[in-house]
Amino acid sequence: MKRRVFLVSVLILVMSWPAFALTGRKIMEKSDELAEPDTAMSKMIMRIHKGGRMDEKAFTLMMKQYDDDEDKALLEFIRPTKIKLLTHSHEGREDDQWLRLSSGRVKRVASSSKGKPFVNSHFYYEDLTSVNIDDYKYKFLGEGQAVETTCYKVQGIKKNPEHRVYEKVVFYVRKSDYFITRIDFYIDDEFHKYLENYDVKKIDGILTPHRTTMFRADGKGKTELFLVGVKYNIEIPDIRFKKEAIR
Repeated sequence: MKRRVFLVSVLILVMSWPAFALTGRKIMEKSDELAEPDTAMSKMIMRIHKGGRMDEKAFTLMMKQYDDDEDKALLEFIRPTKIKLLTHSHEGREDDQWLRLSSGRVKRVASSSKGKPFVNSHFYYEDLTSVNIDDYKYKFLGEGQAVETTCYKVQGIKKNPEHRVYEKVVFYVRKSDYFITRIDFYIDDEFHKYLENYDVKKIDGILTPHRTTMFRADGKGKTELFLVGVKYNIEIPDIRFKKEAIR
């Protein structure tokens, strides 16, 4: 079963079924069947909007998928800090994350910290791990509007919520091409925050958002990610994703 890192975005195949035949599970299965890059390397700008001020950071992101349904990703800041985050996403067990601080010290991200902000942004450590479609039970909710387009809405309820920060999510799947334009996140059954993808273009045949924004549900802040450049299916040595390599 394929998995994907949220920052790389979620892609869904176009389907020919009429609306009455759609189910949430079918939509997610079609998404899982879509061909994806084996590797990706991108450069991004992060802008954090909080309390009337804006902080800007820049980072690179490398991702690699493996045959055993394991994804590995390395996020490395270029400025203003030298922080690195290494993520190993697993199927059937908890993901592993290690944080390299500017001091050079490497520490493991504890399960209790997965719901904490990453570098003071509106993205949590949990948001930087992969998602397995079998972790959720799905329900087709009908249609809704997101990013100025009509979408199918699919609710996902976590089968084992104790292993994740969000026990419920809602996907907004664009009707025109079945690309996910928005994700709503719920904590303790309360609408907590939402992510939206903008300026979606094909790069090497892959639908890629050039701007992604995570908003607080109460409107009191947001974090924007701007794609500066990306390369798919390039050679990335496995050693780049080893814990020892981030020191």
